Amino acid sequence: MTEKECKFEYRKYAEAATRRVVYGFIGLVATVAVVIFFVWAILHPHKPRFVLQDVTIYEFNISQPNLLSSNLQVTLSSRNPNDKIGVFYDRLDIYTSYRNQEVTLANLLPETYQGHLEVTVWSPVLIGSAVPVDPYLTPALKEDINAGMVLLNIKIDGCVKWKVGSWVSGCYRLLVNCPAFIPFSGQVVGAGPAIKDQLAQQCAVDV
Repeated sequence: MTEKECKFEYRKYAEAATRRVVYGFIGLVATVAVVIFFVWAILHPHKPRFVLQDVTIYEFNISQPNLLSSNLQVTLSSRNPNDKIGVFYDRLDIYTSYRNQEVTLANLLPETYQGHLEVTVWSPVLIGSAVPVDPYLTPALKEDINAGMVLLNIKIDGCVKWKVGSWVSGCYRLLVNCPAFIPFSGQVVGAGPAIKDQLAQQCAVDV
């Protein structure tokens, strides 16, 4: 066999080996993708469901110049709807907002593991002492109070992890928004009795 023929045979062998490596890699990727798809299809993970049960307001009073003092306790529950996946809640900050402005300090909820189909209930106290608010919020809030209804939003910002067997996923950002329509009867809260509103309000959840 001539030198030219040897080089040609070697080139064909190298090309065939390269094709085998490429096809093997593609097959491996396809196999992993199929396994992931079947795991997802079997487990079918669902994001947790949050419900705002009630809100008790002990103080909610705005004073000049544009300072809002508030003290309220909320009760909310979370349910893990998955029957094969556990949920870890990590670094959950809960706070109150009014018209997209945070009006209480964030309260850190305890780290919690939620087993299959389990329900967890929290009852944190949310406080904001003389919190500066945008000037336009003062007349808007007074109008809402005089009208007898104020929309507050109880929000959670944190991290959620999924657990399957002994495997735990990385951190996924969890955002929860619970609207709370509070009847004020045209009066600010502080000197008089507290306002307690039973809501059982479904919250919007984004993971």
